[in-house]
Amino acid sequence: MKIQANSDQGIINLYLSGNEAALEELILKHQSKIYTSIYLMVKDSYLAEDIFQDTFIKVINTLKAGKYNEEGKFLPWVIRIAHNLVIDHFRKEKRTPIIANVEGFDIFEVLNFQDESGEDRMVREQTYKDLRTMIHLLPSEQKEVLIMRHYGDLSFKEIADITNVSINTALGRMRYALNNLRKMMETKELILNR
Repeated sequence: MKIQANSDQGIINLYLSGNEAALEELILKHQSKIYTSIYLMVKDSYLAEDIFQDTFIKVINTLKAGKYNEEGKFLPWVIRIAHNLVIDHFRKEKRTPIIANVEGFDIFEVLNFQDESGEDRMVREQTYKDLRTMIHLLPSEQKEVLIMRHYGDLSFKEIADITNVSINTALGRMRYALNNLRKMMETKELILNR
């Protein structure tokens, strides 16, 4: 019973049977992946927090209404809800999400770099800035898969479910994204070495 209680479905069952603390456990278990995937699409920590909260309001309402039937697929289901809420937000705003970060939380800053000289830090920061710029230049489908895979840490199956495409299409988009990034990096190297 304890193993099942640690599974998403087990925690959901505990919540539905009246254990309110189970929902908090479920949110804490997946908070980082869900918030990060939202933030990388909206690039605004306050907006990401709002959409994160809206996502879980929708999750709670669906669970309480007895309409949840994604057994074993809780995280992809929640990320799909969040993804749809982000799309809804941008439809209302009539603009598209971008990758480039100006202020606030930066996924690269959570990495711990020890014993790094000032020059190494400057090179690393410039490399990350260049990479973010290059990611921004990718077609939206490729950018989306790359973000979900590398920053959201989702499997290709989860990405396929969220974006409503086949696994092969998700894999293909990732392959094209990486090839395009590689070409951009090679072009940048050629320009710098002239």
